[in-house]
Amino acid sequence: MSTTPETAPKRGSRLPRLARRAQLLEAAQEVFVANGYHAAAMDDIADRAGVSKPVLYQHFPGKLDLYLALLDTSCDAIVASVQDALKSTEDNKLRVAATIHAFYDYVANAQGAFRLVFESDLTNEPAVRERVDRVTHACAEAVSEVISADAGLNHEQSMVLAVSLVGMAQVSARYWLAVGDGTSLPQEHAADLVASLAWRGIRGFPRSDS
Repeated sequence: MSTTPETAPKRGSRLPRLARRAQLLEAAQEVFVANGYHAAAMDDIADRAGVSKPVLYQHFPGKLDLYLALLDTSCDAIVASVQDALKSTEDNKLRVAATIHAFYDYVANAQGAFRLVFESDLTNEPAVRERVDRVTHACAEAVSEVISADAGLNHEQSMVLAVSLVGMAQVSARYWLAVGDGTSLPQEHAADLVASLAWRGIRGFPRSDS
């Protein structure tokens, strides 16, 4: 459940350190997603979380530290989802579909964490750029391992195909969310369409028996 001024704990209420950290990250995500990094203020995050600024700074020395902690969580979530999708079946057609659906599920999440990863306004910051690039690379590495093993392609060839698949998934998912409310083209249907396109391409590489 999201944190709002009405639901945030009253100032002065005590929480275990880990629970407080989770609460601050949740509040920060709402503010960063709504305002972007540059327009977000630590005052706004503290108010959203129902804490004083000194409490916020006890956990995160600065705004960038808070943003990076949140970005790490968001990046780890989509990478884990893609890895789980690939492990969910031995059927490659279903693997492709599961991977596409993983990105659509991530983008459709009401909390909007994908905007921190794929639409960050701070990609000129090296620490942010490294994390954003890591998502594409880690997801593509996981996909490329399957492609290489099944099609007998080398690492470079497999990575080109894998990066293409990952790009197709995340860009189309963001487009779907941006242009509609999910009623004219439901999420499942949109993801199935893209999965069908991806499978028509990837199945052209014959499965290796080696």
